[in-house]
Amino acid sequence: MTGTASLPGRRWPWSWAGAAFLGLVVWSYAGTGIDLPTLLSGEGIGQMASYAWKLVPPDFSPKTVREAAVGAAETLAISFLGSILSVCLALPLSVMATRTLLYRGILYEGQRLHPAVKALRIGVYALGKALLNLLRTVPEIVWALVFVFVVGLGPFPGVLALGFHTGGVLGKLFGEVLEDVDPRPLEALQSTGASRLRILLYGVLPQAAPQFVSYALYRWEVNIRAAAILGFVGAGGLGQRIHVAISLFHEHQLLTFLLAIYAIVTLVDALSAYLRSRLL
Repeated sequence: MTGTASLPGRRWPWSWAGAAFLGLVVWSYAGTGIDLPTLLSGEGIGQMASYAWKLVPPDFSPKTVREAAVGAAETLAISFLGSILSVCLALPLSVMATRTLLYRGILYEGQRLHPAVKALRIGVYALGKALLNLLRTVPEIVWALVFVFVVGLGPFPGVLALGFHTGGVLGKLFGEVLEDVDPRPLEALQSTGASRLRILLYGVLPQAAPQFVSYALYRWEVNIRAAAILGFVGAGGLGQRIHVAISLFHEHQLLTFLLAIYAIVTLVDALSAYLRSRLL
């Protein structure tokens, strides 16, 4: 009876949460100026269908196919090198932003750090967190705009933009993985008298490596799509060719480039799934 009587009281938080969510949806709908009746009206649907019809058939002329192939290769290269750069940035920054590796946790049980050393390590932790926040807060397209002004047009600013933004994302994910490793293997190593470096190499990293690989492969998939968008600000790849095709009303070429994006995204998804099955 006591448990039954308490059920209505437990529903109140969920009721308030549901009401708050509904209110947020209504506020967002009004604030963004969404006009679904116009969008779904006969005229709106007709205009969308008319533009879609203009795209057909795709332009498979040798020149366009060559442009699509070159753009796809650039997009794939941008995403791949950007992902490698992001991992190179994420690994050291994730260590900097992991408290259990710097100044507290099982590695420091029974070994009190000197106050000055601990203060320095806390400062390193704060710096690592701040850098990761900065890298992932700025969107890829904003990084691309910055690097276009720094290094010029082409694929290079796209690589830097993806590397910086994704480095911030992966650094946060890697840091969370490092903090959540199973402490029992670390305790076993510590009981044998292993140094902190050996515990890190033989206890922490072997546990974290599979998730590191999984996160890196997933972000590579995301970067393929992002690399196509970066071309709109001059960062090369298929995005730049799509922007030109839209600007010049070359609808048939546009469809060809869209199909090329679909092809490389599908290819990378399949390759990523295969690598996960083999490595994890």
